[in-house]
Amino acid sequence: MSLIESITVKNLDHLGIVAGLIDEIGIVELINQKLGVDNREKIATGQVIKALILNGLGMVSRPLYLFSQFFEDKAIEKLNRTGINSEYLNDDKIGLLMDDIYKLGLTNLFIEIGLLVIKKFKIDTSYAHLDSTSFHLHGEYNNIEIAENDQERQILITKGYSRYYRPDLKQCVLDLIVSSDSGIPLFMRTGDGNESDKAVRSFYFK
Repeated sequence: MSLIESITVKNLDHLGIVAGLIDEIGIVELINQKLGVDNREKIATGQVIKALILNGLGMVSRPLYLFSQFFEDKAIEKLNRTGINSEYLNDDKIGLLMDDIYKLGLTNLFIEIGLLVIKKFKIDTSYAHLDSTSFHLHGEYNNIEIAENDQERQILITKGYSRYYRPDLKQCVLDLIVSSDSGIPLFMRTGDGNESDKAVRSFYFK
């Protein structure tokens, strides 16, 4: 076998920079601290979150069961951690992790990560910008009974004003506050599909 035949080529693309920033911020360590590490598992929860971020910034959109295919041509041991392969990133593992994140509180976790970024890169937070967008979804998404405690209830996947011009589909809404300095996300909140922008702005800036 020649030297050329024994060479395997893997891509990093722009994801090498993203992976480096994730490590510098300390996102993996924070996730592992919050959700714990099970030594029986082949991949820690923090590494799965890192893989989700890399996938999200890889500009692709695939069903969850095809998630591992994204990393088949990537140098995953360089991007994430030595000893990890794409087969560990299956939909069962990711689904359970998403449930754990929901129970922990996604908004609070997002704020903690934002504070890490502010401290690490000395971001000026004197001014901020609030905006919202919608994400359309396919499927029935039957509405559930709303809990009395607004902190505990799930969002309603329902029809509303669609920013993506798909009024025929149900949707959810994402509210995001970013800093005027560098546009760093500071606060994130998910909302009902029919949530009013006016009501949201009144809530944040009352």
